[in-house]
Amino acid sequence: MSSTFIMAIDQGTTSSRACIINQAGGLVAEARETFKQIFPKPGWVEHDPEDIWYSTQRAMRTVLEKAKLQGSQIAAIGITNQRETVMVWDQKTGKAVYNAIVWQCRRTQDICEKLKKAKKEKFITARTGLVLDPYFSATKIQWILKNVNGAAKKAKAGELLAGTVDTYLLWRLTGKQSHKTDVSNASRTMLMNIHKGWWDEELLKLFNVPAALMPEICPSNAEFGRTQGLGFLPDGIPITGILGDQQSALFGQICFEPGDTKCTFGTGSFVLVNTGKKAVTSKNKLLATIAWRLKNEDTVYALEGGAFVCGAAVQWLRDGLGLFAQSSDIEKLAKTVDDTEGVEFVPALTGLGAPHWQPEARGLICGLTRGTTKAHIARATLEAMALQNVDVMVTMQKDMGKKLKSLKVDGGAAANDLLMQLQADYLGLNVIRPENLETTAMGAAFMAGLGCGFWKDIKELKKVWKTNKEFKVKMDPKARKARMARWERALERV
Repeated sequence: MSSTFIMAIDQGTTSSRACIINQAGGLVAEARETFKQIFPKPGWVEHDPEDIWYSTQRAMRTVLEKAKLQGSQIAAIGITNQRETVMVWDQKTGKAVYNAIVWQCRRTQDICEKLKKAKKEKFITARTGLVLDPYFSATKIQWILKNVNGAAKKAKAGELLAGTVDTYLLWRLTGKQSHKTDVSNASRTMLMNIHKGWWDEELLKLFNVPAALMPEICPSNAEFGRTQGLGFLPDGIPITGILGDQQSALFGQICFEPGDTKCTFGTGSFVLVNTGKKAVTSKNKLLATIAWRLKNEDTVYALEGGAFVCGAAVQWLRDGLGLFAQSSDIEKLAKTVDDTEGVEFVPALTGLGAPHWQPEARGLICGLTRGTTKAHIARATLEAMALQNVDVMVTMQKDMGKKLKSLKVDGGAAANDLLMQLQADYLGLNVIRPENLETTAMGAAFMAGLGCGFWKDIKELKKVWKTNKEFKVKMDPKARKARMARWERALERV
């Protein structure tokens, strides 16, 4: 066993986390630091870039202490991050010209509507694989340059830098020396031509983003830079892996072959299927995205769809309705009834995501009777979490023209055995849960390890990954068809 380790930084929407991974793929230690969420107006979501940076540093320091390691024992660092969230900063002072605009922020809806009226959506989707939506980074950068006094002028003069969270952290970790990103994060900006692999001049012009503002695009296991001036880590540790969080989970689940699929059960649920060397154009408003590109290898693509509300529905039952004290209590409560007795919950609390894309939709609970209890609502919630993922994966199968083989799961809610069995039954595919549910951090660690030679190749990574449990399909096909029909009727009512 090696005496050196990989450090993975997992910078998320509500917290920054650092993990230490050993050569056997084991989690040695982890540390998490939360930071402030900023909501200036309804529908607006921001982060202070300094909060992101300081929380990341604190997590890195703390995890070293927990693992009782010296900084010199870190062979390399990998970064995974909330995607689409973007910031613009002064390259001399390092100070952001405005807060980071978060992926959840809807302030640029008007910009998107104008582009739709100008009939630019098909062009944008053809180049980027993305739907025209405020979710992505391009309109956020455009908004900052337009609305921050002097920002557009400074950007044209080459005085500013922009980037997603990975780029900003890399720039800080390397002592302001490296302004780079990887292909997976670049593919989420709506400024990259995913078929050619670089920033698209016509898209940059369309969104009024100067090319000099944007980072260099690199393979996901490139040497992006080396640590400098951190204090708690020695100078010279290579940063050799960067992936957007959902692509990182796909990699961490060793979904290396076309058709391999994963679902991350977080605040929302995110489903990605590896489509190999081909970017599959969806006819059903799923997203074509770059999964990763390894050095000297072809780009690997993925098809992506997700629901905005997954674990957040459980949090709402806990905090909004007070049905139980802890999120983990939902499984025990839901198991006290055999079915929902006709109760349906469509958790469109922030609209419907893929494949429906109905931002105006609102949540619905129906089928209530005098006999309905909180247990029925709890079970209906778990069923809805599984059913909305079925909608995405059925659509993926249509776009790909073939059936998925199985589903690998991760994220906090994947620990819920009832939910995982429901997912297998409603999908009609076996569900595989790994020993380590935090596969987002594992993906960044695996990528960094490949980049620095800590692991030789992906064959070695396959030996490291281990299954915890496989949930086999138990539901009769006729019963599944009837269940899906009830779900579809509920969807029509939102």
